[in-house]
Amino acid sequence: MSISFPTVSDLLSAPFDTIIDVRAPSEFAEDHLPGAINLPVLDDEERARVGTIYTQQSPFLARKLGAALVARNAASHIEGPLADKEGGWRPLVYCWRGGQRSNSFAVILKQIGWRVEVLDGGYKSWRRMVIDMLHDTALPHRLVLIDGNTGTAKTDILKRAAARGAQVLDLEGLANHRGSIFGGMGDQPAQKGFESRLAVALSRLDPARPVLVEAESSRIGSVSVPARLWEAMCAAPRIEVTAQLSCRARYLSEAYSDLVEDLSMTEALLQQLIPLQGYERVDAWSDMARRGDFVDLAGALMALHYDPRYEKSRARHGAEVIKSVDLCDMSAAALDAAAREIAAELAAR
Repeated sequence: MSISFPTVSDLLSAPFDTIIDVRAPSEFAEDHLPGAINLPVLDDEERARVGTIYTQQSPFLARKLGAALVARNAASHIEGPLADKEGGWRPLVYCWRGGQRSNSFAVILKQIGWRVEVLDGGYKSWRRMVIDMLHDTALPHRLVLIDGNTGTAKTDILKRAAARGAQVLDLEGLANHRGSIFGGMGDQPAQKGFESRLAVALSRLDPARPVLVEAESSRIGSVSVPARLWEAMCAAPRIEVTAQLSCRARYLSEAYSDLVEDLSMTEALLQQLIPLQGYERVDAWSDMARRGDFVDLAGALMALHYDPRYEKSRARHGAEVIKSVDLCDMSAAALDAAAREIAAELAAR
């Protein structure tokens, strides 16, 4: 009833109908196997209660209470989310280590007649596969970075290149963050969750073909790029995209329309730049925001804050530039043309 997998790709290609994470909701929220649903056999409060009894009273009493709770919760899952499953349904069940929680639930499912398997080693075996892939082993993929100053529509071009057949790795999409203090896009995954997303995305890419990745810093919002991926990015050749500052400022004011519409958030984020830019300069930028001069504000931020930092970063890495693409007026047609040119460059490599 127990099954193991040597790699992320092997697990992703396994023919299970459903992957069930029976851990508590807080464990599931931090990270879980791709596509898994959460059917906890013990919720967070129940798990804490059983653990307290185990350490402070008696392992026997804890197991007895745990068994009753698992049976009760299993009945709710069978009568609820699993009520429509047919006799041939084949689920993969896992908990933290592939121990009592997953095996207890799997025994009940198996008695019904379902073709259940338990992941050997549980979530920890998945985590070991992810760590091996992203931290311990050199990536087999050939990365090419799309590089350019802030406001050169790199993310937009990345998506347009993907639509033209290029292999891409969208780090900002996986991190749910646009990569600067103004880049919030809602809740970010935990570090473990981000790494699981990365492992899945990389496992679906063909190592024989180049992979286009946006040039990023080693941190994207609150998450960090794993060691082996960061090493590959630092060594990767680059395609440079350029555009005039005025065009970039107009583009950025439209791309960050959520901040334009939320003045209080914009001002709060600007305050975070005081240690780097000083009170006088940040006060001037706040005045621009209050006047609604967002194009001028974007231009000032790029010229005085972001562009100089990009130049320092490029000087540190000194990566090879294999192609330069000018975005001209940064219209949709210009971005499409750039994406076609970049996709063709990748196809030729």
